[in-house]
Amino acid sequence: MKNFKNTAILIFLFAVNFAFACEACKLQQPAVTRDFTHGVGPRGQFDWIIVAVIAIIAVYTLIFSVKYLVRPGEKEADHIKNSILN
Repeated sequence: MKNFKNTAILIFLFAVNFAFACEACKLQQPAVTRDFTHGVGPRGQFDWIIVAVIAIIAVYTLIFSVKYLVRPGEKEADHIKNSILN
């Protein structure tokens, strides 16, 4: 268990290092995305439209994933999930 704990801490420290932008990338980003991404940020209005559409799709997908995970709605006895669960 101690080995797992040490490995988990090490992975977390490496992940945190890659999660935030480096100093060189911070200078290339607009203020909105300055600390979160690497590389060059959105340059024009069309790039921001693409980012907004992708964000809307991601939120929509998240909402429906949680909705159908919590309340799937299949109540028939012959549904395929019952062949796995029973």
